[in-house]
Amino acid sequence: MTTITRWTPVADPFRHRLNRMFDDFVRDMLPARSSEEVASGRWLPSVDIKESPESLSLVVELPGMKKEDVSIMVEHQVLTISGERKFENEEKDETYHRIERSYGHFLRSFTLPANVKTDKVDAQFEHGLLTVTLPKVDEAKPRRIEIR
Repeated sequence: MTTITRWTPVADPFRHRLNRMFDDFVRDMLPARSSEEVASGRWLPSVDIKESPESLSLVVELPGMKKEDVSIMVEHQVLTISGERKFENEEKDETYHRIERSYGHFLRSFTLPANVKTDKVDAQFEHGLLTVTLPKVDEAKPRRIEIR
């Protein structure tokens, strides 16, 4: 039986530099996840966006946060969700060896389509999930046209 092995030359400096450049780019574009980056206070909560015929909804993962820690604003067709998750270290006799949860300020902004009612935004916070619902204008809802 023949085994196919991927060839990766160790002595190829161009490929090595290209891989490092790509890794640096990816690391800078992704939200902070390591304990070294926690100190910078940057993180981005995950967001799911879904659409129905009646509305547009965003579900934001904010585990361990309270609704008082979050702010929602709509201005010029841009929805902005911001807040802060604080690191609470109350154990005086314990030392952390690894911190993978992200802390600090966050800010997420989304450009809204013209077919949503920005004055009728509804937000609910339950079990660490923030659900923001934006109803669509009546004209934007699909309707069936009967052919005569």
